Amino acid sequence: MTGSSPYWCRHVDSAARLLEIGSPDFDYDNFAEVAEALLQHLGMTVLEQEANADLHVWLVDFEGCQLLLKGEHYSSQMWLEGLGSDAGETLLFLAGLLGKQ
Repeated sequence: MTGSSPYWCRHVDSAARLLEIGSPDFDYDNFAEVAEALLQHLGMTVLEQEANADLHVWLVDFEGCQLLLKGEHYSSQMWLEGLGSDAGETLLFLAGLLGKQ
């Protein structure tokens, strides 16, 4: 991972299994482009995708740990939520890969 990435860790809470991600601005139509670049950067794969009126929810996998990638296009906010008991540690690891801005 290089320092030239447009993604960074805004906040991580391993107990709540939440990682807030700084990213380029996105809207409903280009969320997939922004999200796919993030997933490629982190080495994640998409398992399922769902789009609601204002929220994208993708089930993703990182080395066997399943996470939800969520993107709310009105606020251009993106975050990962952990699903398993090991997700807190995984999110801390991913936060380290992303770094702070």
